[in-house]
Amino acid sequence: MQRIVYINGEYVPESEAKVSIFDRGFLFSDAVYEVTAVLDGKLIDNAGHLARLERSCAELELTLPVSGDQLTEIQRELIKRNGLTEGGIYLQLSRGNAGDRDFAFPENTAPTLVLFSQARALIDCPKAAKGMKVISIPDIRWKRRDIKTVGLLAPCLAKQAALAAGASDAWLIEEGYVTEGSSNNAYIVTEQGKIITRPLSNDILHGITRASLLQLAEDAQLEVEERNFTIEEAYAAKEAFVSSATTFVWPVIEIDGQAIGEGKPGPIAQKLREIYIKVAQAAAV
Repeated sequence: MQRIVYINGEYVPESEAKVSIFDRGFLFSDAVYEVTAVLDGKLIDNAGHLARLERSCAELELTLPVSGDQLTEIQRELIKRNGLTEGGIYLQLSRGNAGDRDFAFPENTAPTLVLFSQARALIDCPKAAKGMKVISIPDIRWKRRDIKTVGLLAPCLAKQAALAAGASDAWLIEEGYVTEGSSNNAYIVTEQGKIITRPLSNDILHGITRASLLQLAEDAQLEVEERNFTIEEAYAAKEAFVSSATTFVWPVIEIDGQAIGEGKPGPIAQKLREIYIKVAQAAAV
């Protein structure tokens, strides 16, 4: 049975979904996206993802053709039609079909809105249980990483470099400091138990899961400091972990071949993952 996807107001089998070769998302990566996790057939942190989508659109002068409430209903309909219980919903909005290739923004062009579901295990996940290995590489991305665009070639190269090195992901380094992972926010835990993560700016994605985790950490009376940290600090950390919409929290047990802490998932990462899932499921829509 084919997956049902949404494209510009219609629900169609994925084999029938078509986008013009002149679509600016295809030609220029002139598009933004969001990924919202699904647990028990419900959307996780949906309001945060919709708010970030609206911000990304505003930064790029993109027009959302539907309201946030309508997007929620579209996602729910995809969950229903595809029988999705666990995984995610991918949403992409491009500036649309300009009729021909031209760098300048076209006038009066209807945007292209696409959504589709992806089934995957989010709770019972080997990397969550056993931890993951990462490498560090230079951050070669553009300077507006706070906008969630589909221009993801640099992160793809980073991920591929990690896989080639026998790791799962890469932590990106700029001016001596860790920015984030290829598709996630990065954290370390000091010997004193303090959680360190880079502060929000144009240099990193404003993670929705990140925001929730920092609030949950505060509620659990865990000390958090938002500041830049070096890869050397990460090597010496007691724990390290990453967060994103569909990983929630994954412990990092090795960086550049060096074991982090005891070389196994640490208690703070495990605790935050457990708390986040519990709270997220309770608030899911």
